[in-house]
Amino acid sequence: MARRFRVGYQIHPQHCTVEQIRTAYRSADELGADTVWVWDHMFPLYGPPDGAHHECWTLLAAMAVETRSAEIGALVSSNSYRNPDLLAYMAGTVDHLSGGRCILGVGAGWFERDYQEYGYEFGDAPARLRRLGLDLPRMRARLERLSPPPPHRVPIMIGGAGERVTLRLVARHADMWNTFPPADEYARKNAILDDWCRTIGRDPAEIERTMSISADVVDGDVEPLLAAGAQHLILRGVQPFDMAPLERLIARAEGS
Repeated sequence: MARRFRVGYQIHPQHCTVEQIRTAYRSADELGADTVWVWDHMFPLYGPPDGAHHECWTLLAAMAVETRSAEIGALVSSNSYRNPDLLAYMAGTVDHLSGGRCILGVGAGWFERDYQEYGYEFGDAPARLRRLGLDLPRMRARLERLSPPPPHRVPIMIGGAGERVTLRLVARHADMWNTFPPADEYARKNAILDDWCRTIGRDPAEIERTMSISADVVDGDVEPLLAAGAQHLILRGVQPFDMAPLERLIARAEGS
């Protein structure tokens, strides 16, 4: 059955065990999620600040071999945390492990504690965005030079909604774009992205529009989100990784 929109599930890899994460991504895959994601941080983003937390790309490698159909990726990786060529190399290997299901999700980074405690230069937002703009072509070029080549053309997702820089980078480099509700603000940003695409001569339809949503949105009216331009709703999964909202979201995508 064709879905009205794609459905994703993002695992927050904090305040939990690796076994709980493994159960969550296997369950999401078995339920029929189109995509399954983890975020890329070193410490929890909410709750006890020194609670348990697990590394993104190590988890993605495990997800690659323990899932069967869902596309997998980071929502999103900071380009600051790894050399961009290395990050592309890692994505290529995860693509092989998954049989061609990896998405390379990237953003400019924002969580200062990660930078401070792991020894990265935090700087300011404009500097981080400039670095992202320089790194994105390197990532695509490295993906195209890998030997052996990845099983499929690894899509690049960019997360963020800055109107003057981030959305211009999305228009130029991305295959997918992610940000958040509310619907009216999403629609406005979506239109700005379309304008950037036209400015650089790219078909806006080449970029899949995704939206991160919380569980309380699932039982509400999703039609305004779709009308705003969202084609792919990604449910944020928090511990204890209840799959019931994901089941309901998939049912809504299928019109039932």
